[in-house]
Amino acid sequence: MASILANLPATPLVHHKPQTLLTTVGIFSVSTSKERGSRLAVVVKATGESSDSSTSLTIVKSVQNIWDKSEDRVAIIGLGFAGVVALWASANLITAIDKLPLIPSVLEFIGILFSAWFTYRYLLFKPDREELFQSVKKSISDILGQ
Repeated sequence: MASILANLPATPLVHHKPQTLLTTVGIFSVSTSKERGSRLAVVVKATGESSDSSTSLTIVKSVQNIWDKSEDRVAIIGLGFAGVVALWASANLITAIDKLPLIPSVLEFIGILFSAWFTYRYLLFKPDREELFQSVKKSISDILGQ
Protein backbone atom coordinates (compact mmCIF):
# COMPACT_ATOMS: atom_id res chain seq x y z
CA MET A 1 0.00 0.00 0.00
CA ALA A 2 1.47 3.36 -1.03
CA SER A 3 0.87 6.55 0.86
CA ILE A 4 1.59 10.22 0.28
CA LEU A 5 1.79 12.89 2.99
CA ALA A 6 1.73 16.57 2.05
CA ASN A 7 1.44 19.79 4.03
CA LEU A 8 -0.58 22.40 2.18
CA PRO A 9 -1.31 26.02 3.05
CA ALA A 10 -4.75 26.65 4.54
CA THR A 11 -5.67 29.13 1.81
CA PRO A 12 -7.84 27.46 -0.80
CA LEU A 13 -6.35 26.60 -4.12
CA VAL A 14 -8.38 28.52 -6.70
CA HIS A 15 -8.87 27.53 -10.31
CA HIS A 16 -11.11 29.85 -12.30
CA LYS A 17 -11.83 27.69 -15.36
CA PRO A 18 -14.10 24.68 -14.85
CA GLN A 19 -11.94 21.86 -16.23
CA THR A 20 -10.59 18.66 -14.82
CA LEU A 21 -7.09 19.06 -13.41
CA LEU A 22 -6.54 15.42 -12.48
CA THR A 23 -7.79 12.21 -13.96
CA THR A 24 -8.80 9.22 -11.88
CA VAL A 25 -6.23 6.43 -12.11
CA GLY A 26 -7.55 4.14 -9.43
CA ILE A 27 -9.52 4.08 -6.21
CA PHE A 28 -7.98 6.28 -3.53
CA SER A 29 -8.99 7.06 0.01
CA VAL A 30 -8.22 10.61 1.11
CA SER A 31 -8.30 11.83 4.66
CA THR A 32 -7.60 15.35 5.84
CA SER A 33 -6.79 16.59 9.29
CA LYS A 34 -6.30 20.09 10.64
CA GLU A 35 -2.87 20.66 12.13
CA ARG A 36 -1.62 23.50 14.24
CA GLY A 37 -1.53 26.97 12.73
CA SER A 38 -2.81 27.62 9.26
CA ARG A 39 -1.53 24.38 7.72
CA LEU A 40 -3.63 21.54 6.41
CA ALA A 41 -2.24 17.99 6.19
CA VAL A 42 -3.49 15.63 3.51
CA VAL A 43 -2.80 11.90 3.59
CA VAL A 44 -3.50 9.88 0.45
CA LYS A 45 -3.39 6.09 0.45
CA ALA A 46 -3.83 3.89 -2.60
CA THR A 47 -6.26 1.06 -2.02
CA GLY A 48 -6.34 -0.48 -5.50
CA GLU A 49 -3.93 -3.04 -6.89
CA SER A 50 -1.15 -1.88 -9.17
CA SER A 51 -1.49 -2.70 -12.85
CA ASP A 52 0.54 -5.53 -14.34
CA SER A 53 0.93 -3.66 -17.63
CA SER A 54 4.03 -1.88 -16.40
CA THR A 55 7.08 -3.05 -18.30
CA SER A 56 9.34 -2.90 -15.26
CA LEU A 57 7.06 -5.30 -13.38
CA THR A 58 6.89 -7.60 -16.38
CA ILE A 59 10.66 -7.66 -16.70
CA VAL A 60 11.09 -8.36 -13.00
CA LYS A 61 8.54 -11.18 -13.13
CA SER A 62 10.19 -12.78 -16.17
CA VAL A 63 13.61 -12.62 -14.51
CA GLN A 64 12.15 -14.16 -11.36
CA ASN A 65 10.57 -16.97 -13.42
CA ILE A 66 13.87 -17.69 -15.17
CA TRP A 67 15.70 -17.65 -11.83
CA ASP A 68 13.16 -20.01 -10.23
CA LYS A 69 13.17 -22.47 -13.14
CA SER A 70 16.93 -22.66 -13.55
CA GLU A 71 18.90 -25.52 -12.08
CA ASP A 72 22.38 -24.06 -12.61
CA ARG A 73 22.22 -20.65 -10.94
CA VAL A 74 26.00 -20.27 -10.82
CA ALA A 75 26.08 -20.36 -14.63
CA ILE A 76 23.39 -17.66 -14.83
CA ILE A 77 25.35 -15.45 -12.44
CA GLY A 78 28.49 -16.08 -14.50
CA LEU A 79 26.73 -15.17 -17.75
CA GLY A 80 25.37 -11.98 -16.19
CA PHE A 81 28.82 -11.04 -14.91
CA ALA A 82 30.38 -11.82 -18.31
CA GLY A 83 27.78 -9.61 -19.99
CA VAL A 84 28.57 -6.69 -17.69
CA VAL A 85 32.31 -7.15 -18.26
CA ALA A 86 31.82 -7.33 -22.05
CA LEU A 87 29.75 -4.13 -21.98
CA TRP A 88 32.41 -2.37 -19.90
CA ALA A 89 35.25 -3.59 -22.15
CA SER A 90 33.48 -2.56 -25.36
CA ALA A 91 32.76 0.91 -23.96
CA ASN A 92 36.43 1.32 -23.01
CA LEU A 93 37.56 0.05 -26.43
CA ILE A 94 35.33 2.56 -28.22
CA THR A 95 36.65 5.34 -25.96
CA ALA A 96 40.25 4.34 -26.72
CA ILE A 97 39.61 4.25 -30.48
CA ASP A 98 37.88 7.62 -30.29
CA LYS A 99 41.01 9.17 -28.70
CA LEU A 100 43.27 8.16 -31.62
CA PRO A 101 43.85 11.14 -33.93
CA LEU A 102 42.92 9.75 -37.38
CA ILE A 103 40.77 6.66 -36.74
CA PRO A 104 37.45 8.41 -35.80
CA SER A 105 37.49 10.50 -38.98
CA VAL A 106 38.23 7.45 -41.16
CA LEU A 107 35.46 5.42 -39.48
CA GLU A 108 33.01 8.31 -39.92
CA PHE A 109 33.92 8.52 -43.62
CA ILE A 110 33.44 4.76 -44.00
CA GLY A 111 30.02 5.09 -42.31
CA ILE A 112 28.98 7.86 -44.69
CA LEU A 113 30.10 5.79 -47.71
CA PHE A 114 28.22 2.71 -46.49
CA SER A 115 25.07 4.75 -45.84
CA ALA A 116 25.24 6.21 -49.36
CA TRP A 117 25.76 2.73 -50.87
CA PHE A 118 22.88 1.25 -48.83
CA THR A 119 20.57 4.08 -49.91
CA TYR A 120 21.51 3.60 -53.56
CA ARG A 121 21.34 -0.21 -53.41
CA TYR A 122 18.14 -0.74 -51.41
CA LEU A 123 16.12 2.45 -50.92
CA LEU A 124 16.25 4.45 -54.13
CA PHE A 125 14.26 2.21 -56.48
CA LYS A 126 11.02 0.34 -55.78
CA PRO A 127 12.13 -3.17 -56.88
CA ASP A 128 15.19 -2.86 -54.66
CA ARG A 129 13.02 -1.80 -51.69
CA GLU A 130 10.81 -4.85 -52.22
CA GLU A 131 13.93 -7.03 -52.33
CA LEU A 132 15.04 -5.51 -49.02
CA PHE A 133 11.61 -6.16 -47.46
CA GLN A 134 11.70 -9.78 -48.64
CA SER A 135 15.20 -10.20 -47.22
CA VAL A 136 14.14 -8.76 -43.86
CA LYS A 137 11.00 -10.94 -43.74
CA LYS A 138 13.08 -14.03 -44.56
CA SER A 139 15.60 -13.19 -41.83
CA ILE A 140 12.83 -12.68 -39.26
CA SER A 141 11.17 -15.98 -40.17
CA ASP A 142 14.56 -17.76 -39.93
CA ILE A 143 15.18 -16.27 -36.48
CA LEU A 144 11.71 -17.13 -35.21
CA GLY A 145 11.86 -20.62 -36.76
CA GLN A 146 8.79 -20.29 -38.94
